[in-house]
Amino acid sequence: MWNSQAKVPWEVQRYDGWYNNLAYHSRGAVGSRLVRLLPARYSDGVLQPLQEPQLPNPRRVSDVTARGPSGLPSAHNQTVLSVFFGYHVAFEIQDSRPPGCPPEFMHIPVPEGDPVFDPNRTGRVLLPFQRGPWEKHSSQSPNNPRTQVNLVTAWLDGSSIYGPSSSWSDALRSFSGGLLASGEQWDMPKRRGGSNLMWSAADPSTGQYGPEGLYELGNGWGNENVFTMAEGILWFRYHNYIASQLREKEPSWSDEDLFQSARKTVVATFQNIAFYEWLPGFLGEKTMSPYLGYQKFVDPGISPEFQAAAIRFASTMAPPGVFMRNKTCHFQKVVNIDGSSSPAIRMCNSFWNRQNPNLKSGQDIDHLIMGMASQIAEREDNIIVEDLRDYMYGPMRFSRSDLVALTVQRGRDFGLPSYNQVREGLGLAPVERWGDINPQLNTTNPQLFRDLADLYHGDISKLELFPGGLLECVDGPGQVFSSIILDQFNRIRNGDRFWFENTQNGLFTAEELQAIRNTTFHDVITAVTSAEAEDIQRRVFFWKDGDPCPQPSQVTTSELHPCTNATKLNYFDAGSKAGFGILVICLFLFPVGQYPMLTNQNPHEVILTVLSRWHGPKKPLRPVNLLVDDRRRLQVFDQSGPAQRSLSLGSQTHLDVLLSSDYYRRALLMKVPKEYDLVNWTRVAVRDMTEKELLREAVTRDQRTQIVETFIRSAFAKVLEIEKAGARDLSGASCRKTREALQTELTGTEFADALGLKPDSLFVDSMFTLADKDGNGYLSFQEFLDVIVIFMKGSPEEKSKLMFSMHDVDGDGFLSKEDFSRLLRSFIEISSSLLSKGQAEEAIQAMLQAAGFNDKEQITWEDFHFLLRDHEKELKFAQLNIKGDYTSNGPYLKRSCPLFLSAPLEGDTQFSSSLGKDGQELRRRQGKRSGLQSPKVYVKPKKDRSNRNAVQQKIQHFKRFIENYRRHIVCFTIVYGITAGVALERCYFYGLQADSSGVPETSAVGIVVSRGSAAAISFLYPYMLLTVCRNLITLGRETFLNRYIPFDAAIDFHRFMAMSAILLTVTHCLGHVVNIYVFSVSDLSILACLFPRVLANNGSEMPMRWSWWFFQTVPGMTGILLLFIFAFMYVFASHYFRRISFQGFWLTHYLYVVIYILTVIHGSYALLQQPSFYIYLIPPALLFLLDKLISLHRKKVEIPVVNATLLPSGVTFLEFKRPQGFMYRSGQWVRVACLTLGTDEYHPFTLTSAPHEETLSLHIRAVGPWTSHLREAYTPDNLEQLGTYPKLYLDGPFGEGHQEWTDFEVSVLVGGGIGVTPFASILKDLVFKSSVKFKTQCRKVYFIWVTRTQRQFEWVSDIIREVEEQDSLDLVSVHIYITQLAEKFDLRTTMLYVCERHFQKVWNRSLFTGLRSVTHFGRPPFVSFFSSLQEVHPEVGKIGVFSCGPPGLTKNVEKGCQQMNKRDQAHFIHHYENF
Repeated sequence: MWNSQAKVPWEVQRYDGWYNNLAYHSRGAVGSRLVRLLPARYSDGVLQPLQEPQLPNPRRVSDVTARGPSGLPSAHNQTVLSVFFGYHVAFEIQDSRPPGCPPEFMHIPVPEGDPVFDPNRTGRVLLPFQRGPWEKHSSQSPNNPRTQVNLVTAWLDGSSIYGPSSSWSDALRSFSGGLLASGEQWDMPKRRGGSNLMWSAADPSTGQYGPEGLYELGNGWGNENVFTMAEGILWFRYHNYIASQLREKEPSWSDEDLFQSARKTVVATFQNIAFYEWLPGFLGEKTMSPYLGYQKFVDPGISPEFQAAAIRFASTMAPPGVFMRNKTCHFQKVVNIDGSSSPAIRMCNSFWNRQNPNLKSGQDIDHLIMGMASQIAEREDNIIVEDLRDYMYGPMRFSRSDLVALTVQRGRDFGLPSYNQVREGLGLAPVERWGDINPQLNTTNPQLFRDLADLYHGDISKLELFPGGLLECVDGPGQVFSSIILDQFNRIRNGDRFWFENTQNGLFTAEELQAIRNTTFHDVITAVTSAEAEDIQRRVFFWKDGDPCPQPSQVTTSELHPCTNATKLNYFDAGSKAGFGILVICLFLFPVGQYPMLTNQNPHEVILTVLSRWHGPKKPLRPVNLLVDDRRRLQVFDQSGPAQRSLSLGSQTHLDVLLSSDYYRRALLMKVPKEYDLVNWTRVAVRDMTEKELLREAVTRDQRTQIVETFIRSAFAKVLEIEKAGARDLSGASCRKTREALQTELTGTEFADALGLKPDSLFVDSMFTLADKDGNGYLSFQEFLDVIVIFMKGSPEEKSKLMFSMHDVDGDGFLSKEDFSRLLRSFIEISSSLLSKGQAEEAIQAMLQAAGFNDKEQITWEDFHFLLRDHEKELKFAQLNIKGDYTSNGPYLKRSCPLFLSAPLEGDTQFSSSLGKDGQELRRRQGKRSGLQSPKVYVKPKKDRSNRNAVQQKIQHFKRFIENYRRHIVCFTIVYGITAGVALERCYFYGLQADSSGVPETSAVGIVVSRGSAAAISFLYPYMLLTVCRNLITLGRETFLNRYIPFDAAIDFHRFMAMSAILLTVTHCLGHVVNIYVFSVSDLSILACLFPRVLANNGSEMPMRWSWWFFQTVPGMTGILLLFIFAFMYVFASHYFRRISFQGFWLTHYLYVVIYILTVIHGSYALLQQPSFYIYLIPPALLFLLDKLISLHRKKVEIPVVNATLLPSGVTFLEFKRPQGFMYRSGQWVRVACLTLGTDEYHPFTLTSAPHEETLSLHIRAVGPWTSHLREAYTPDNLEQLGTYPKLYLDGPFGEGHQEWTDFEVSVLVGGGIGVTPFASILKDLVFKSSVKFKTQCRKVYFIWVTRTQRQFEWVSDIIREVEEQDSLDLVSVHIYITQLAEKFDLRTTMLYVCERHFQKVWNRSLFTGLRSVTHFGRPPFVSFFSSLQEVHPEVGKIGVFSCGPPGLTKNVEKGCQQMNKRDQAHFIHHYENF
C-alpha cells in the first residue's frame, strides 16, 4: 500500500509478505507452499513417508554419520557469532517446525540399549516426532503430493524483528517515538505477557514451561536458546537506535513515520549484512552472483531441500558451550543451574531458558555478544556436538532428543529426494561408491562409510539427502548443500520487489543506499552495545590472529557442566486423577443421590426417646417406647400411636435378657420363646455379651417370617402330600433351622396374617379359639394341621360343621339366633368397608327370612347346612386363603395368590353364569323385562376351530400386533430412523472423514460417541415438543392424519423420546468424560488442531487441566448445568415423585425453557463444529409456540362454577359454566387451574359430563396436595368466607383414545378406581344418543368397573343407576368387581357370596351397590371375558377395548387383548390411559 502522508512517500511493505509480487500475490507470503526443486519422494507417491524397513532407523543414521569428538576449531576461523547469526537468518525466512493438523506422528524408535536414551535396554523408548504443516489442497495424487507450507515470509523483510503480521508488529510496538516496546530495562524487550506470539517450549534442564519469562520478539522461535535470543535483542536495540536518531533529526515526524522509516533502514541493513557479509563466509568464501535487478518471475519460495537439509549444515559449527567476556577481554565464569561455575554457557542447558542467571541485564547480553565474536566455531565437517545430537530439547513427555535423527525424519516427512537424485537434479554426477561421497573422510575414517553402507543395505541410491550432503562437507558445505543454499538466497534476493538494492522501488536515495552498503555487523554491535570499535574485530564473523580478545581455548564438553538427562512428564498428575474421578462420580450419582435426599424427609426425625428398635442388618433404627401394663404385657409403641407389638410375659416360663458389653453397652436382647426376638438400644446392664454376638443371636422379624413360611409350607406339604419340591425342600437348610420351623408355634397375629385378616376379626378369634386346643395362646404344628386338613380335604358337611363348631362355644350342637347372627357377621365383617352396620344387619335378616329361621330360637347344624344347600359345590371347593407359596394342584403358586380349586357352577333362572379359565365367575345383568333372555356372554367357547398350534399362534399374534400398532411402528421407525441416521452420519464423519480435525489420532472413541449422541439429542429434544402440543394433536385427531399418526400415543412417544434423550445425554456425557481425560493428557498441539477457535499451539505443550474444560469453558459450564437440570427433571418425572408431588414434577418440567436456552448456548460455542441445534429446534419450536398461544388464549377466560359438592372418598364434584363455542367429545379431557390456588398450576382431568349437557362437570379425587387444596377451597366454611365459588381457568378440550369408542360396533370400557371418569361421560353420551335415535356405529357397550370398594366412588353408582334407568335398548352391560375381598373360592368370600345371592333373591338388587348389576368379588378374568365376546358377536371383526386406571389394570387388559389376538377371530384394539 502507499502511505498518503508526504513523510512516507514509499510503498510500505506488508508484514505478511503478500503483494510483494504484484502478479503472484501470495509468493513468499506467510503460509505459502514450499517450492520443490525435485519431485517428492513418498512411499505411496502422495503423502506416506518412507520409513523402516525401507530406510534405516534415524537414530542409527545419526550415530554413524554425526558422532565424533568436539573441540575442533573452524577451518576458516568462523566465529560462534556467525553461527547464531545464521540461525537468525534461517528463522527469518523459513519456519515449518510447528506440528501440522491433524496430528500425524512419526515417532523414532530408539535402538534397544542406546546408552543415552535407553540405558535400561527396554526397547520401548520413542523420540517424539510430529509431522509438519502442509497445504490442505495437496496430498491428493502423485501429481499433487503433500507439500509443506512456510509459516513466515520467505523474504528477508525483517519478520524476525517485527513479526510476520501487522498484529504481531503492533504487539511489539510502543507507539511512541517509533520505538519497539521495552521491558523493565530500556535496552531489553518486553517479557512474555498474555499474548500467544512466542513459541514457548519447556526448558529441558529445569522443567519450566509456559510463556512467563520469555522475551517478545519478531521471531517466534527467538527464545529457543539464549544465543539466538541475544541476536534478536541486538536487532531490537538497533531498531530503537535508528528510530531515536530519526527522531532527533526529524522531531516533527509522527510515531508511524519514525517506525516505518526505521524499519526500512533496519531491514535494508539486515539484508546487506546477511547477503554480503555473512553468507559468503558461511559458504566458504563462495561469492554471490551480482545483483541484476528485480526479476518478477522468480519465485522466492523456500525449498524443502533447503529447509530440511542444506541449511541444517550450520549445526556442525555449533559449539557445546559459549563464552562470555567484557570489553577488557575478561572471559567470565558462568553460573550453572546447580550453582556451580563453568568457563562457558552449556548449549544443551540453554534451551528455552526463562530465568538464566547469567543473562539478567542488558550488560550481560553485551558480554555474550562479545564472547560469541571472540569464540571460534566448531569445525565445518560431519560431526555435530553431543549437545545437539544427544541432548537436543524435546517435548515434556520426553525432554531430550537427537537433532540429527529429527532432521533425517523431517526429510522423510517432507518427502525429500535421495542424495543422488538431488545431485542429478543439480547437474552433478551421481555417486556410485560410498567412499566417493567424501574421499578425504573415507581415507581418515573408512569404517564410517562401511557402517553407512550396512544401514542402507549397500544400496547407495537410498542414501538420503541430509546424511549424504553432511558427509560430503569438507571445511564448509559440499557441492550439494552449497548449490541449494546459493539457489535459495539468489531467488529470495532476485524475486524481492522491496530488496534494498532495487532502485525501482524508491525506498532509498543513492546516498542512503551507499550508507547501508557501508554498514557492517560490527557497526550494528558497537552502536547498540557497550563495546567500542576496538573491542571487537571489524569482521565479526571471523577471528584472525591479531584481532582483539582471543578465546582462552577451544571449548570442549569435558570442561563444561554436564547436560541434564531426559525426563518424562505425565500431564495428568495424581492430584488431577483424584479430583477428576471424584467430580465425574458426583456428577453421575447426583440423580441417584436425590432419591434418598428427597424421600427420607421424616417430620419426626428429631424426637427424644429412650430406645431405638433394631429390625435387622442394614435396616434403620426406629425410635420406640416400651410399656408393661397391669396384665403383664410388654407393649412396643412408635410415634404412630398404636402398639406395634405386644408380648404376654405372664404366659412365659422364662425370659432371657442379654446386654452387649461393648459400644457403651447399648444393645439389649430379649429372647422371646415361640416369637421373634426384641432388640433395643438402652443403657440397662444385665449380662455381658459383645454387640456382634448379641445381634447374631437375635431372631429378627424377617427371620421369624421365614420360619413361619417354612412352618405353613411344611403343613401343606403334609396335608396335600406335595412332593418336597412343591413345598421347597428343607434338606438344604440346617438342622437347627428345620427344627426351629417345626417346633414353632403361631401367635394369633401371625395366624391372622396368614389368613389375610385383621387380628381382632371375629372369624380369626373364633377359628383360633377352636384350633388352640391346649389354650396356651399359640397354635402348634399339629393344631394347625388338624384345622387345615378339614378345610383342604374335608367334605362340604365337614366344612360346614367346622364353621358351626367355631361358634358353638358350649359344644351342645345348638346355636342361639344371636350366636348364628354372630356367625354370619363374622363373614360379612370382611366387607365392613363396603357395608354399613345397618346394611349388614339387613343382609343377615334377609338370609334368616329366606331360610325360614325367623321363628326358631335355636339353630342346629342341620339347619345351617340346609342354608348352604344351593351352594354345596362352592363349599366343596372353598378353602382358606393362605398367603404364601403353597399349592395343591401344582408345584408352585405365585405369592399373594389365593389357594383354591375351581368347578362349574349352576346358575339360576335369573342369572346365567359359568367359570372362566382362571376359575372366577362372571355374571351379566339380564334385560329388565321378564322373559327377555340375553345371550350368554361369558360361556367358554364351544368351538376349537380357532385354536392353533404354538407357532401359528405366534404368527397370528405378530400379525395382529402389526395391524394394531402399524401407525406406532411407522412413526417409531421414522423418528428413531432419523435419530440413528443423524447420529451415524456424525460418527462416520468424525471416525472416517474428518481428517482435518485430528480425531483419528487423538480421542476417536470419545469424540465419535459424543458427537454422534449430540446429533441424536439435537433431533430428539426439539421434536419432543411436538408430542405435547395438545391443541394441535386434538385438531390433528379430527383430520385424515389420524389414519397415519397415532395421536393417542403422544405421551407414550414423549416418554420414549425423553428416556432415549436421557440415555443419549448420559452417553454424550460419558463420551465427554473420555474426551476430557484424553484432552488432559494430550499435547497442546493436538488440541489446537481440534479446537483452533479456542486454543492456539504456542509450543507450551501443556494441555488445559480437566477443571478448565469443566468450569472455564461455556460448553463445560452449560453442560454441567444441563446435567443438573436433567437430573432434577428425571427424578421428579419418576412415578414415585409424580405421585407424591405432582407440583414438583410440573415445576421442574417448566425448566424445559432453560434447557433449550442452555442447549443453544452449549452448542453455539462451536468448540469442534458449527452449531446445528437451532436448525432442528426452529420448526418444532414454532409449532409449540403456536400451540401455547392457543392455550394462553383460553386460559385467561375465567369460568364460573355453578355447583360444587364434596362427595365421599375425597371426591370433589365441580359443575361449571360451559364456555361459548366449547365443543368436545365424550372421553376428552381438560386442564384446569383454580384462581384461589394460583393461576399458573394446571392439572389434567377427564370431563364426566356428556357433550349434550349445558354445563361441564369434573369429578376430582383428592390424592395429592393440589387436589386436596382444591377440595378445601370448596368446603362450606371457605365458601361462606368467599361468598361465591372460586372460579376456574380452563384449557382444552384435548383428545385421547377413549373418544374413539364410537368407531366400533362393540366396545369394552374398563375403568379402575378414579379411572372410571372418562366412561361416565361416554355412558351418558351413549344413552342420550340412543334415546334421541342418533345413528351411531356402536351397538353394544360392556362396562367393567374395577374398584377396591364401591363406597369410594358412590357417585359412579349414581351414574350407573341413571344409565340403567334410561337404557331401554339394553345397549350397556355393567359389571362391578370389588377387589378388596379375597378370591371367590376362599371360604370367607364363599360365605359372603352366599349372603349376596340371598339378598338378590329377596330384594332384586346388589347388597353392596344397590344396582341391578351383580357385584363380583375379586379381579375380572379378561381372557375368559374376551373369549366369550368372540362367540357372542361372531359377526364383529374389530372390538374396541378402552381402559383407564392404574398401570397394573391396563397391563392386564393389554395382556388379555394380546392373548385373544393370537386367534383368528375378532381383533381386539386396545386404547388405554394411566393415572
